[in-house]
Amino acid sequence: MAKLDEKQEIGVNFIAGIMGEKFGDAFRDAASSDRFGSPITRMAATACFHDAWQHPGISRKEKSIAIVSMLVAQRQPLELKNHVKIGLANGLTVAELEGILVQLAPYVGFPCIATATTAVVEAMREAGVSPDGLETAEERGLL
Repeated sequence: MAKLDEKQEIGVNFIAGIMGEKFGDAFRDAASSDRFGSPITRMAATACFHDAWQHPGISRKEKSIAIVSMLVAQRQPLELKNHVKIGLANGLTVAELEGILVQLAPYVGFPCIATATTAVVEAMREAGVSPDGLETAEERGLL
């Protein structure tokens, strides 16, 4: 069992405060264990959730816009889902999430946006903010 340092503890508490107790407990367990991947979780606790997220200069909402955009461009739908939920907790609206996708479409391409849209819709559903009747392109038979 690894002991978390002060920055790691602050980072774990930060993400738990945004994503909720269940996520926070799972993150803490992964960070403090000696299992495969635990050093990476500890790095994330320090670099992402202590150093970057708590650095002054731009708001949490602006940080969420930057990270969501980067994850769309990198085609990382699983991590995108987490950061859509973080963005919602940081004040992003459904309309703003759609606006990000529209803004990125000509730059990253429509196949990339189709993948991202599915992840965003799924994350909004999980967060309980998805507009009624909203379907992914796959659900509409377009992919």
